[in-house]
Amino acid sequence: MSCQEQQEEEREVLLSIYEGDDDFFDITPTQYQYKIGEDGDNKSAIIEVSWGENYPEELPTIHLDVFYNKHLLQEVKDAIKSALTTEAENLLGCGSTYTLFEYAKENKEDLMQLQTDKVVIEEAKPEQAIATETVKAGKQKKEQLSKNQKRRLYDKFGTQGMMEGKQRGWNWVDLIRHLSQTGSKLDGQ
Repeated sequence: MSCQEQQEEEREVLLSIYEGDDDFFDITPTQYQYKIGEDGDNKSAIIEVSWGENYPEELPTIHLDVFYNKHLLQEVKDAIKSALTTEAENLLGCGSTYTLFEYAKENKEDLMQLQTDKVVIEEAKPEQAIATETVKAGKQKKEQLSKNQKRRLYDKFGTQGMMEGKQRGWNWVDLIRHLSQTGSKLDGQ
């Protein structure tokens, strides 16, 4: 049987097993994700298994670098990946995705023993921190100042040299002169 036929057969088996289990299982043609643990539990993870062209004759690729796993320590991710890779090596030549998911589910406590009970999120890189600050700054509503507050700020700081030598109100429109130039509607009739 060719690798493609074996993959199609395993895909059908996985669909029949995990049908209706949408909370824990997600599928694309060559990638399968399974969540061990419950939402909100610090010792839960999503395991992603990807098939290559020659799977099951070659090892599947095992990933833990999905957004959901950001709370996991790197040592825990490495331990899970190592244990699942060892298990997959024992099953080389036959479909192993279901077995890997079941192995992870049954051995969750052993695989997660290095994980702390407190949520630990990796430090953001400087680029991410700047982007986060920009988003936060964009969402904040600007403070509206009263005329008195604006006047006090002007008196305290001035215009920082932008309009040196010009008095406050130099560019204001003289309302009386403006109205006298435009006339009233009665004049134009």
